[in-house]
Amino acid sequence: MWIDSHCHLTHTKIRETGTPSDLIAGANAAGVEGLLTISCQIRGDFKDQLAVARAHDGVWCSIGTHPHDSGKAEELAVSLDELIALANSDPKIIGIGESGLDYYYDFAPRDDQATSFRKHIRACIATGLPLIVHSRDAEEDTIRIIREESAGQKLTGVMHCFSSKRILAEAALEMGFYISLSGMVTFKAAEELRDIVKDVPLNRILVETDAPFLAPMPHRGKTNQPAYVTHTGEYAAAMFGVSPEEMARITKENFFSLFTKALA
Repeated sequence: MWIDSHCHLTHTKIRETGTPSDLIAGANAAGVEGLLTISCQIRGDFKDQLAVARAHDGVWCSIGTHPHDSGKAEELAVSLDELIALANSDPKIIGIGESGLDYYYDFAPRDDQATSFRKHIRACIATGLPLIVHSRDAEEDTIRIIREESAGQKLTGVMHCFSSKRILAEAALEMGFYISLSGMVTFKAAEELRDIVKDVPLNRILVETDAPFLAPMPHRGKTNQPAYVTHTGEYAAAMFGVSPEEMARITKENFFSLFTKALA
C-alpha cells in the first residue's frame, strides 16, 4: 500500500477530476492508503485542507504559505506565534509547509520568500513538526537559510518534488531530510534527476504526486491525481532494483518515520 506524501486535494484544477472524496476513494482503490494534502495559504486554502483531512481516515494535512504566496499581505501578517498555535491545534496537522524559495518564477519578492521561509522553519523547531520544502533554482539560499535557522536545534523535513541540483540533495541528506520523488522522475528527459536520486539511500525516499501537477508516465499531460502515485512508486522501484511491494513498504515506513504525528 502506497502513501501519497504530497498532494493538493482542494486545488481548483484537481476538481476537474472529482471531489476530494472521489479522489481519495480512487486512490484507495488503486492501493494508496494514505494521503497528505498540502496547504499553500494559511489565510486561504488551509481551512479547506483541514476539513478534508478531518472527514477522511488516512488523510492528513499541513499548514503553510507557498513561496508564490509569501508576498501577500495576509500571509505576511501571520505571526510565528499564530503559526505555531495553528500547527498544534489539530491532530490531523502533521507538517508545516509547503514553504521555501522559488527563484524560477519569482512570483513573490525574494525578501518576502526568505522571511516566510524562516518563520516556517522556526515554527517547525518549536512544534517538532517536519518542514515541507519547495525549492526551485534556489539551492544555495535554501541550504543557507535552513542551516542558519536550525543551527544547534533539531529540525526534520522533506525536499518535496525534488528536481534540484546534486548540491541540494547532498545537503538535505546531511541535515537529515528526506527526498520526495514526483512524477518528474518518470519523464524521458529527467536523466540528470535520476542520476542524482539513485544515490539517495532508500531509507530517505518518499513518493508523491503533487497532484494536480506533474502527472507521471503514462498519464503525463493529464491532471494528476493521488491514485497515480503508484506509477511513480513502481518506476522508482525499478530504478532502485527492488519490487514494487518492497518500495511501497519502504516509502510507507519512511513517511511515518518523518511524519510521526500521523501515528498518534
